[in-house]
Amino acid sequence: MDIKKIVVVGSTNMDMVVKTSHIPVPGETVLGGSFFMNPGGKGANQAVTVARLGGDVHFISKVGNDVFGKQSSQLFEEEGINTFYVLSDDELPSGVALITVDEAGENSIVVASGANGNLYPDDLKDALSIIAGAGFLLMQLEIPMDTVRFVADYAASKGVSVILNPAPANTLSPGLLNCIDIITPNKKEAEMLSGIKVTNIESAKKAAKAIYGMGVKNVVVTMGPLGAVICQEGKILVIPAQKVEAVDTTAAGDVFNGALAVALSEGKTFPEAVQFASMAAAISVTRMGAQSSIPYRNEFIAVSSKIEGSINE
Repeated sequence: MDIKKIVVVGSTNMDMVVKTSHIPVPGETVLGGSFFMNPGGKGANQAVTVARLGGDVHFISKVGNDVFGKQSSQLFEEEGINTFYVLSDDELPSGVALITVDEAGENSIVVASGANGNLYPDDLKDALSIIAGAGFLLMQLEIPMDTVRFVADYAASKGVSVILNPAPANTLSPGLLNCIDIITPNKKEAEMLSGIKVTNIESAKKAAKAIYGMGVKNVVVTMGPLGAVICQEGKILVIPAQKVEAVDTTAAGDVFNGALAVALSEGKTFPEAVQFASMAAAISVTRMGAQSSIPYRNEFIAVSSKIEGSINE
């Protein structure tokens, strides 16, 4: 099988996680719970997902010249990720995410971007040949928007398929949208992009069509336990969610995107790739943490055989 190379451009963070009974409201202090640190960052999570599921991945990122940055780079190499373009920043520390996870597995996240905010187009000049030779480019929005636009425009000009996970939610320019082959918003992000309130599958279908109408070639609106809504060439499909008991939803979207890129790089159809990605994300939410929750390919095959889903129009 001819597997196409995947380049991930994005963030690297160290996640500091507290598991507690509920997410505190402003002014509230919640006692109890457990604490642990786990490597994270949307870009890093997606790169690790690609590697663990058997993809050929290069990761472009920027970390601080500190203990978190060195630890992250070492972990990437251990995962089999090409880290030649994981850059070190002498000015800013590595990114940090403060995450609270409640008993239902829902989370609240605050990110201090650190070195991620210093990944600019000039830093990528030496990596352009790697991007041009890739089959797929995968990005998120935890790095400067100028960098996202620059890389997407360059990749599109070279015929590389661009996958954008528009998280955290942000406004996207028409020029950027026209460069994107696949966009993968969750319901909140789809709502922001489309202007349509997304509460169920029917409203997600309307939002997906609206985003498709903005110039994006393919749209996937991820709806958590409700499944995923695809708009491919104007046609709507629904991929039902796999039924699992969620423990922690942190990084589920990142796992979905990394798995989607892997499936497409292996030649799966778009609906098949979304179904594959949905299964990988379902496995991840049954575990705590970001990268600690990401399944390996052999494990994915064993677990996903117990999960059933179908594709509906």
